[in-house]
Amino acid sequence: MSTAFSRTARALANDGFRGSLVALTLAGLLLAAWLVWFLVAPIPRYEVTSTARLEVDQQIRPVQSPVLARVVTTNLQLGRVVHAGDLLVELDSATERFQVQEETAHMTALTSEITSLQEQVKGTNQARGQEAKTSSIAQDQAAAKSREADTLARLATDEAKRLEQLHKQDLIPRREYEQGQLEADSRRQAAESLRLEASRLQQGQGTRESDRLVQAENLAGDIRKLEGEQATARASIDRLNYEVERRMIRAPISGKLAEVAELRPGGVVDETERLCAILPDGKLRAVAEFAPSDALGRIHPGQPGRLRLDGFPWTQYGSIGTVVSNVAGEIRDGKVRVEFNLTNSGSLPISLQHGLPGSVEVEVERLTPAQIVLRAAGQMITAPRSTVANPQ
Repeated sequence: MSTAFSRTARALANDGFRGSLVALTLAGLLLAAWLVWFLVAPIPRYEVTSTARLEVDQQIRPVQSPVLARVVTTNLQLGRVVHAGDLLVELDSATERFQVQEETAHMTALTSEITSLQEQVKGTNQARGQEAKTSSIAQDQAAAKSREADTLARLATDEAKRLEQLHKQDLIPRREYEQGQLEADSRRQAAESLRLEASRLQQGQGTRESDRLVQAENLAGDIRKLEGEQATARASIDRLNYEVERRMIRAPISGKLAEVAELRPGGVVDETERLCAILPDGKLRAVAEFAPSDALGRIHPGQPGRLRLDGFPWTQYGSIGTVVSNVAGEIRDGKVRVEFNLTNSGSLPISLQHGLPGSVEVEVERLTPAQIVLRAAGQMITAPRSTVANPQ
């Protein structure tokens, strides 16, 4: 019996040694596998934010009231599809329309007056031309008579000289000599009178020409003044028409009315009051806001990510694949804006639309566990420690 028991004890000891060896081997293999995983295996690292939403890639256009006025008609209906230029709200513009009518009547009167003055200028110019022709003919006639009188005066003077020689020789009586002298004087006076008449006609024509020019210039000045008033009236009409058009609030772009104010005809809207917002047609994208320390230098275009929508559990509906498209370079309100393109939005049983909120996680890098541990240890070592002074 003692021999059998010793054999059994030795067998059990050998089995225990072999079991310990197997356990140590398995533990060593597990430790080696863990070390390989710890030193080599890459683990993705994510940056996560809960401030994300779906947006269209076209900017939403708010529509505001340009003036304080009363509402005449409104065509605002939530969800209505509008096109650029469609009338959304008409504000009261009766005062401006009446002023347009007044200025238009004033312009019509100015136009008639300007036309009348232009006709007077035309008539003045025609009369000046006609007077110039008539005066030229009269001056020619006077010049011809003056030349004829000069000729007769020279002949009479020559005859008087001849009679004077004959009288000195006592060949003719004194009465004939004196008569010849009187005739010569009469001819010279007549010639001088005709020369003065020709000069008077010429001066009179110059005076009349000057009067006509002054009259035409005065009329032209009146026309310029009226044309200035006409230009002012035209500018007033353009300004009033602009004010009327401002009160016809139209859609600046095509899209859907995503937000509308409750307006009724007869109500009053304030200046800059928001009337509606137009959501244009476009491609959906995800937009998220990250802390600057999480985004700047870490998130770059092309990095993959996932969007999980609030209200749609991702375990049931799944998540939306995303790719970073743009990263803002400036901080706004303490956050950095990051935009994402959607990759598998059509495969989800969800009707995606603008404004759905959610959370986004972005894979920013891949690190081994050893690198993660070393980074965490480095951050703990280099983290500043706050010291509290002992008041005693």
